[in-house]
Amino acid sequence: MKMARVILFTGQMEAMSRFYGEVLGLNQVGSEKGWREFAAGAARIALHSGPASPGRKGPKIVFHAADVAGTRETLVARGAKFGKVRQGDVFCLCDGKDPDGNPIQLSNR
Repeated sequence: MKMARVILFTGQMEAMSRFYGEVLGLNQVGSEKGWREFAAGAARIALHSGPASPGRKGPKIVFHAADVAGTRETLVARGAKFGKVRQGDVFCLCDGKDPDGNPIQLSNR
């Protein structure tokens, strides 16, 4: 497996986009309603609309999986905790938690 992206939740989409794009100089590689994604080397940093809560709700670590359902099945068999697979029009994902309760995700994008 490889890490695909870290998602930061923000109520300040424009200010955060300027920071990661203009201030840090990262190339914006994706933009959808409530979502901006920036190339950051081997992984990406994604901004997701929602309340920011540093210290209470940490970033979500996302792992790329071409077959989300199959990967979920394999990891659950190894003892991982994941919810249901959600298939959207553009992407498929599945949320879970690490042993400390930190959010993780499997995603095909």
